[in-house]
Order: sequence, then structure tokens, then C-alpha cells
Amino acid sequence: METWGIDVAKEYLKFSCAHFLIFPDGTTERLHGHNYRVYVEVKAELSEFGLVIDFNKIKPVIRKICDDLDEHWLVPGKHHALKVQERSDGVTEVRYNDLYYAAPTLDVIVMPLNNISTENLAAWIGRLLLQRLGEAFPDAPIQAMRVGVEETLGQRGLYCYER
Repeated sequence: METWGIDVAKEYLKFSCAHFLIFPDGTTERLHGHNYRVYVEVKAELSEFGLVIDFNKIKPVIRKICDDLDEHWLVPGKHHALKVQERSDGVTEVRYNDLYYAAPTLDVIVMPLNNISTENLAAWIGRLLLQRLGEAFPDAPIQAMRVGVEETLGQRGLYCYER
């Protein structure tokens, strides 16, 4: 069986965000940030023109997702013990056990995740990317995709999709 694919790993496919992890024992990391990089591999049928998906058309789709996350504090909105409240004065409060944070609402993205890990970010980005690529390239049905989100050099979470 033969397969074709593309691999996109451009320097500008990145976003900078603040977050903290909540560990299984209930402890947390301190609030801190990363300069995340996003890597994407896509496998699909080779078109009659010899392309899986044109690099110049897929890169802006990935970049838009990165740009939307850039320079925000990512908060896990699906964590069972973390409470998020948006106040009427434009401030979002985040409480977890004895921890209390407040930040301008415009700087906060409450994500539909139970933790802001690289694995969860890779899955969230991967699912959104699958949706957007399906809309943008209906003639190139994706057979498989792998998304990596790197928080430090050589350390990344992965999401893999296979039809």
C-alpha cells in the first residue's frame, strides 16, 4: 500500500501562552508560559496534480489557529475542581483550591479541556484543524493526521487521527 503526505513545521507556526498544569494529586505548577511550536503531518490521496494539499493553502489555516491562541492565558474550563467566573467589569477570576487569579477577560481563553497539557492542546488543535481542512479542501479527504505541540525543544505532545 502506498501513501502520500505532507509535513509542515515552519518557524512561524507558534504561539506564546501562559498556563499551569493540575497534577493527579491535586498539586499545580506555578503560572508560567511557553513559546509553543506546532507541527502537522497530513496524509491524503494524491491528487491528479500530484499534490496532497498545497503547502501555501494549508499553512494559513494552521497559522490562524496559532494566532488566535497567541499571547493569552489558557485556562482548563473542563477541570472538575477549577472555577472560572467572568465579572461584569471585564475581569476573569480563576479559583483552584486556595489559589486565586484575576486577569483581563480579553487575555483569557477558557478552553474545553480538563488540563492545559501539550497532549490536550495537540488534540484540540488537531480536531479544529481537521474540521477546517475538511471545509477548505473537500476534494482531499484526509486519511491520517498527526499534530505535535512542542513546549520546549524536544518535548511535545501528540495527537494522531486515522480514518
